[in-house]
Amino acid sequence: VQLVESGGGSVQPGGSLRLSCAASGFRISRYDLSWYRQAPGKERELVAAISTAGGSPNYADSVKGRFTISKDNNENTVYLQMNSLKPEETAVYHCNARNYIDDYWGQGTQVTVSS
Repeated sequence: VQLVESGGGSVQPGGSLRLSCAASGFRISRYDLSWYRQAPGKERELVAAISTAGGSPNYADSVKGRFTISKDNNENTVYLQMNSLKPEETAVYHCNARNYIDDYWGQGTQVTVSS
């Protein structure tokens, strides 16, 4: 069982990045999926989440209108499109897959927003 994030990097303020989280060993269609981030010296923060129950994704207030979480069940991959990035959003971004039994985390991908 594994979650592997990719797509992080360095970007200027106002720029965009698309993060990917590829799952193996399980099917993401059976899990609630989320993206978290953790900046140095700060607590981990929920950024976006999408439920197996359907409905609209949930977003942190600070990213609403700029970030979009999506998934491709065929590719078994979760995505986070991030637009209009801000320097304060520099962090390690982790994906999470959870159900009533399991709780899987990826190793994270670094996002640095700096001019």
